Formats: sequence, C-alpha cells, structure tokens
Amino acid sequence: MSSRVYEPILPPKDHVSQPSPRLNAEQERMQKEVQAHFSRDGYAVPGLEEKGELMEEEKVWLSYECQLRYLRAAKWKLPEAIKRLEKTLKWRREYGVYTHITAEYVEPEGVTGKTFIFGYDVNGRPGFHMCPSRQNTEETPRQVEYTVWMLERCIDLMDANVESLDILLNFADKAKHPSMTQSRTVLSIIQDHYPERLGNSLMINVPFLVTIFFKLITPFVDPVSVQKMRFNPNVIEDGYFTPDMITKESWGGDRDFEYKHEKYWPKLVELCEGRRKQWMEN
Repeated sequence: MSSRVYEPILPPKDHVSQPSPRLNAEQERMQKEVQAHFSRDGYAVPGLEEKGELMEEEKVWLSYECQLRYLRAAKWKLPEAIKRLEKTLKWRREYGVYTHITAEYVEPEGVTGKTFIFGYDVNGRPGFHMCPSRQNTEETPRQVEYTVWMLERCIDLMDANVESLDILLNFADKAKHPSMTQSRTVLSIIQDHYPERLGNSLMINVPFLVTIFFKLITPFVDPVSVQKMRFNPNVIEDGYFTPDMITKESWGGDRDFEYKHEKYWPKLVELCEGRRKQWMEN
C-alpha cells in the first residue's frame, strides 16, 4: 500500500481472536452470582455521595465479558471480584469517565500525536501507539486523563471477542519519559480498573536510562503484565502484526501513516462515537 494514511482504520474481518477458556460448573455459578448481585432490585454502587443506581452506560460496561475479566483477575474469588467491580464503578463515576473526560477536554494533549490508535494485531487487538518524543504538555492530571480517554477509545475499536489491546512504545531521540509518580498512577489505574486488557507491550529504541527506569517500576507491575513486555521486537517477523496493519515508519510495515491532528482526531472521535452508540443499542 503506497498511499499515505492520515486516519484510524476499522478492525480487519479476518483476524483470529483468542478463544475464551471454557468455564467449569463452579465458575459458571460465580458468574451468575455476580450478575445477580448487580441486577437485584434497588442496587446502588456503594460509597457514592450521589445516587448510586446504575446508569445505562454502566450496565453496558458490566457485560458478561467484563464480569469474567474481574473474576479471572481476582483468581476466581467471588467476594474479591465483586469488590473490585464496585471499586471500578465508583472510580469511573468519580473520575468522570462518562462526563468530565471528553474529547474536547483532552484534545490539547493529542495535537502532536504523542499517542494514537492505529492497526490491529493478528488477534484483532488495537495498536495503541505511544511516542514520548512528541510530548507537548507539562505533567498535569489531564495527561493521565488523556491516557484513560485513549484506553476507552481502544475499547470502542475492539471487535466482538476481542478484549485486550497492544501498547507499541517507540522511544525516539530526546524522548521524555514520565516521572515515577505519574507512571505509578497510570499503572495503578490500568491494574485496578482495566484488568485483563493488556495483550502485549512492545517497545523499540529503548535507551539505557529508560531501561533503568523500567527496572525501577517493574516491582509495581503485576507479574502477568511483566511477562507481556517485549524489548526491541520485530513485530512482523515475530508474528505480532501483518505488514498491512502496522506503520511503515518505526515499525517496518506497509502503512504509510502520518499523524495530522486535523484529519486524525475528528475521524477517531466520529468512529468511536458511532461504535459506542451501536454497542448501546445492542
């Protein structure tokens, strides 16, 4: 493909999604108990100052697949899974995932393309690209909120039977890595509120100081996520991506992608809003 691309693309129809493990009788029982807990009359999210009845967006979020992700993350301990689900429901409401963190609010963080979503791996996972060298703002709460907004857009772009994403982190020259405090904040959000969402973490052009940085933060990362980290992979030869699903620049694919904010951003917002509306209707 020789023509230059400026917009996000839809998931391919021929990807091979990872099959979910079959549940045994005890696991099926636990999932049904989770469903019953959140479906009972008068249920309200505990700990909220405002009304805690579930909103339609929260009912959609509490899908069968979501319940299983939290059960797996809790090592199939039913009370722990329910506790973690309620903690996330409270966090999403208070953090403003549905209200405060809008496209308009976070857009100033995205103008340089320091993160963008493009392409899908061989299992249909969206590619969440991070380019620290394009950092354009100082560390503020909005930087973290922008990361959360982009994670939510990755989820919008997942096809049925796809539950995780790939992080593609390219440390180019003069890359500015985040502080330890901000890194721990983002890691905590991902581990507490996006369990079982990381497919692969692929990193290239990793300088020595950043390698030391990763060694420092590794103790704060859950062991399963650490096993998914790959330094300086060849994403095509190693079988993560097909050439038509990865950018030519940096990753060696066929897609001649260039980030132009005025073209990319409106299309991403439109695409995700359309897919989110469809999920809500379904």
